[in-house]
This record gives sequence, C-alpha cells and structure tokens, in this order.
Amino acid sequence: MQESLTIGQLSERSGVAASALRYYERLGLIRAERTGGNQRRYARIELRRVAFIRISQQVGISLDEIREALDSLPASRTPTPEDWARLSRVWRDRLDERIRLLSKLRDDLDGCIGCGCLSLRRCALYNPGDTLAGEGPGARLVLPS
Repeated sequence: MQESLTIGQLSERSGVAASALRYYERLGLIRAERTGGNQRRYARIELRRVAFIRISQQVGISLDEIREALDSLPASRTPTPEDWARLSRVWRDRLDERIRLLSKLRDDLDGCIGCGCLSLRRCALYNPGDTLAGEGPGARLVLPS
C-alpha cells in the first residue's frame, strides 16, 4: 500500500470526525486496510473520496446515491480525471433538477412568508379540500410530477 494515513490523520486532513469516517467505512463509502494490530490505515486517495462525500452531502445527496456513484469508480486504482468526469456527467441532470427545486422553494417560500397575507384565498399553495391528494403524495405544487 502507498503511504497511508491513520484514522486520526484522515480526520484531521479531511475535517471529518473519526466516528463519521468509521461510519463511511461501514457503509462501504471509503476503504481501509488493517495493520497487524488491527488498526485502520487509509490510502491517500480516500481523502478525495471523503471530500466528494462531504460536498455531495452539503448539496443534499443521500449516502445511498453517493455510494452508488463511488461504486462506479475503479476499486483497483486511483480514479483518473476521466473517471470523475464520467461520474459528473451522470449527476449533471440530477444536480440541475435539484438546483431548479431549490430555486423554486426559495422563491415560493420567500413569497409565502414575505407576503404577510395570511389569506387562504390568495395563497398560491392553498389546496382547498385536499384536491391534490388524487395526484399522489407530497408537495404536488412544488415537486415535479
């Protein structure tokens, strides 16, 4: 194995608590080798994976989606820029949709809270008699159908 990091070193370098790193490992998001004394040792490439996990979580991507993406990367070698670009292309549409939804939420929430009308007659999100229930669960006026 190339120069490796202890869990404390990986934690310090990545800014992620050791308990979270153990959790990521348990979920299969990162990998560690074990020493003869059963101590974890992480390859330096795991720093990139942890950074990817952190930023993905920050934009609201689930750990299951993150694991699926990381599983598409080669396990036997350090991912190349082409590997990361391929992963990026797969996520582009998903991220664009998430941006669209966040923008809609921001704009609608601002209008809803900011208008101060407190009137169900004028509310753009009002659903009298729960008529939207027939279209399915969730926020039907905000989420895509």
